[in-house]
Amino acid sequence: MADWTLDDLSKKMAKLDFAMLTTRSGDGGTTARPMSNNGDVDYRGDSYFFAYADSRKVAEIEAEPRVTLSYTGAAGMLGGPPLFVAVEGDATLIRDTAAFEDHWTKDLDRYFPEGIATPGVVMLKVHARRIRYWDGGDEGELRI
Repeated sequence: MADWTLDDLSKKMAKLDFAMLTTRSGDGGTTARPMSNNGDVDYRGDSYFFAYADSRKVAEIEAEPRVTLSYTGAAGMLGGPPLFVAVEGDATLIRDTAAFEDHWTKDLDRYFPEGIATPGVVMLKVHARRIRYWDGGDEGELRI
C-alpha cells in the first residue's frame, strides 16, 4: 500500500484531462459519461466541469449529489505505468457566472457558443471525499 500525499497524486494526474463522471440514475442504476476538466488539472480535491442545466446528468446530481470520477492515464503517457484514479465525492451545481471565469477556457466555446453567458450553462464542482489510486506498483487511498 502506497502512502501518497495529495501533492504526489496531483503531480501524477497533471496530464489527465478526461474523466468518466458516474451519477445515480432515477431507476437506481448508474450512468457514466466522459467529461473534460479543460486543462484545470492542478488537483487539490476539487474537479470542475461545465454542462447544460437541462441535461440528464444535472437532474441526476440534483436528486443525488454523490458521484464518482474515474481517471485513466495510458502507459508511458506519464513516464511510467498506467495510472488509475477513482474519486468518490459530492457534486455541487454552481450557477454564478462570475465563478465560471476561474475555470473557463476558450475550448469550451465549442460547446457553449456564448461563453460563460451561454443560456443554461452550469458549472459542476466535485469535491472529493475519498480517492483511490493504482499505478501498476503502488496503490492507496486518500481521504479528504
